[in-house]
Amino acid sequence: MNLTNIKSLEFNTEADHGKLRRIRAEDLEWSLAVVPSLTQLSLEHIVQNFEENPIVEELSPKHKASVLDKLPPTLPLTITANLISDEGFWKRCCQSRWRVCDASDYGNSWKRMFFERHLENIIEHFLPDITDNQSVLEIVPLCRNYVKRLRISQLLPPVKEKPMFEDGDSADSVSDFYTEGPSMDHFDFRILLDKLINLEELQLVYGVKNCGMNFEWHLFEFTLRDCQSLAEAVKSCKSLKVLRLHRSNMDDERCRILVKHLLDHPSLLELDFSHNVIGDRGVRAISKLLNHSCLETLNMYDNWISGIGAQALAHSLSKNSSLVSLNLRLNQLGDEGGHAIAQALLKNQTLVNLQLGANEMTEATATAFSQVLVQNTTLRNLNLSCNKLGMDGGKVLEEGMLHNSSLLECDIRLTEISLESDYCIREVLCTNQDKARRKCSQDTVNGVYKP
Repeated sequence: MNLTNIKSLEFNTEADHGKLRRIRAEDLEWSLAVVPSLTQLSLEHIVQNFEENPIVEELSPKHKASVLDKLPPTLPLTITANLISDEGFWKRCCQSRWRVCDASDYGNSWKRMFFERHLENIIEHFLPDITDNQSVLEIVPLCRNYVKRLRISQLLPPVKEKPMFEDGDSADSVSDFYTEGPSMDHFDFRILLDKLINLEELQLVYGVKNCGMNFEWHLFEFTLRDCQSLAEAVKSCKSLKVLRLHRSNMDDERCRILVKHLLDHPSLLELDFSHNVIGDRGVRAISKLLNHSCLETLNMYDNWISGIGAQALAHSLSKNSSLVSLNLRLNQLGDEGGHAIAQALLKNQTLVNLQLGANEMTEATATAFSQVLVQNTTLRNLNLSCNKLGMDGGKVLEEGMLHNSSLLECDIRLTEISLESDYCIREVLCTNQDKARRKCSQDTVNGVYKP
């Protein structure tokens, strides 16, 4: 080989080498050193076959984290529910399913959030006599350890199909059709609540969301059968601490049935029946409950309670030693009920928050509460707003406040009292608040403050 051929060969080799370098440079991740290790291949195999062979606990912490980060959130709950506790995985499950996710409302637990919202969704779309109860029961073993609260914003009634009759059908056949009826009016909580061993809070609305032009009154009806089944279910749920039943047209009869099953409940602390149609008979049953339970919060906001019902409630309140908060706003207590509640507070030593706004009260109630302000040292928050207390009522409240050192909040908006009385009352409140802050700071320094 002559010199010319050798130089030509060297040039071609360098050209080919440079060409190869340029081609490789286009792949920024290419490197002879990047060869998947056996460990990486094994972890990828575990992820790809996790549904058939779920392996997690056997892995080291480092490899376990690697596998969990790559698992898809669409895996069956029968596999992941009681196997995976990693919050990162359940966060991805929540965010892939719901647009708005805030774990702080669920004790900062993404897993709890997922199972509570998942179970709520199943119940809210349950159709009596159409949806199989098994669809609810099969999720119970998966979620029972994580569900602490259920907030059900709708409960669907049975689907009522119009009967189809031929020309020869008689009137008797029409009667027979309507006599049969559905087996249940809404979801039967008896199949569920006693199995949720950690359930502490239950909030229900017997109504339908977004019904639009299909509105009918029967879509917002808490029936007697619903009431009986719910009462039995709540009684069986020994861990329940909070029961809320809103906007469900619950009347006296249904209220009495529910309360009867709540007597001597071992853990119930809060009862909220706001936005219903409960009157005096229902409240008399609740007043009996006060002395047969450990209730700390009672909310009867926006009902049909009059002075007679308030008197029954006040009688129990004067003997009660557990209730801390009582909300009776938007009822019709009048001066008869207002005076009875005030007299009960002269004996009661536990109530801290009292809401009596918009109850058709006048100067007579203001006079009764003036005496309460002088003698009661427990009450911290009093709401008398939207009552016609008048100038004289404001004056007697002002006189009572001058002897009070414990009340921190007093809502007297829209009560027709004078600006002078309003100013004097607020000055005393500011003084009481300053004293409370200083005492709190001192107790914290001394190490005796308990939030």
